[in-house]
Amino acid sequence: MKILVMGPGCAKCEQAEKTVREAVAEAGIDAEIEKVKDFQEIAKYGIFSTPAVVIDGEVKVVGKAPSKKDVLSWL
Repeated sequence: MKILVMGPGCAKCEQAEKTVREAVAEAGIDAEIEKVKDFQEIAKYGIFSTPAVVIDGEVKVVGKAPSKKDVLSWL
């Protein structure tokens, strides 16, 4: 499983990454988590508002940090 956390590094982007990492650890899933800060790369996914989370190529949330409950339901 590949998870991309997209955002330039704002507080909400950092919270999104932290929440994703906590959910993956809690679920015990083997996942590669990558932080994407490049706006051109982010735009390739049709994302123009951050933070955003993409799991295995599927955009799950845009414009807000997800809750841990949300992330666990996506895993």
